[in-house]
Amino acid sequence: MNSFVTSLTAKPLFGYIARILLTYMFWASGIAKIVDFPAAVGEMTHFGLNPPAAFAIATIVVQLAGSALIILDRYTWLGAGALGVFTALTIPVAHSFWTMDDPFRTIEFHVVMEHLTVIGGLMVVAWKSAR
Repeated sequence: MNSFVTSLTAKPLFGYIARILLTYMFWASGIAKIVDFPAAVGEMTHFGLNPPAAFAIATIVVQLAGSALIILDRYTWLGAGALGVFTALTIPVAHSFWTMDDPFRTIEFHVVMEHLTVIGGLMVVAWKSAR
């Protein structure tokens, strides 16, 4: 079994698929924001970010460029860093569970834990990427 796993994970295709899946939540969100830009602006307005259109554009750029850098394994550390910082910043802006009452406090707490896990995954990909 060990040789099978070693053989599988050594293939370049495995790395591409892993990086595509790791970044899915970012590039899918960026594409969705392009497809429905008014909704992206509405999302930024909802979270009190001004000017909302500028924040929507910045979000799209970070999500798509960061994902592309990771997927292509070029300046992976930069893409992972950008997406990691972006993800960390979403916590106080969009997931401030400490200000909520239950059951929303518990739900948002778990979302924050997932965000921290994604940040850890981004740190691993930056650590293990081609230099």
